[in-house]
Amino acid sequence: MEYLRAFLVGGVLCIIGQILIDKTALTPAKILVLYVVSGVVLGAVGLYRPLVDFGGAGATVPLTGFGYLLSKGVQKAVMEQGFLGALTGGVTAAAGGITAAIFFGYLIALLCKPKSKS
Repeated sequence: MEYLRAFLVGGVLCIIGQILIDKTALTPAKILVLYVVSGVVLGAVGLYRPLVDFGGAGATVPLTGFGYLLSKGVQKAVMEQGFLGALTGGVTAAAGGITAAIFFGYLIALLCKPKSKS
């Protein structure tokens, strides 16, 4: 049942993104930013946590989940460090994912040979 809920939540987030691509003039980059900001805002006001509890990876893996992770990290760091936590908490919370993305991106760049699209 957990897989089904993750599939449904992740699928709904993808459907929303696809509708935004098809029906609006928003570029994919703007939609990505919108998703991250939406995750931050929903996480900050406490509305994203129930979605994470229900959908699991379907809610934490998409870009809205990254925004939620940033807001959660900032909230925790502000409680512990005050104002300085507002500046460092998000990056500290996401450091593992950011490091993995940089490392594996570099590794793939070393292993693969780029080709021209034409």
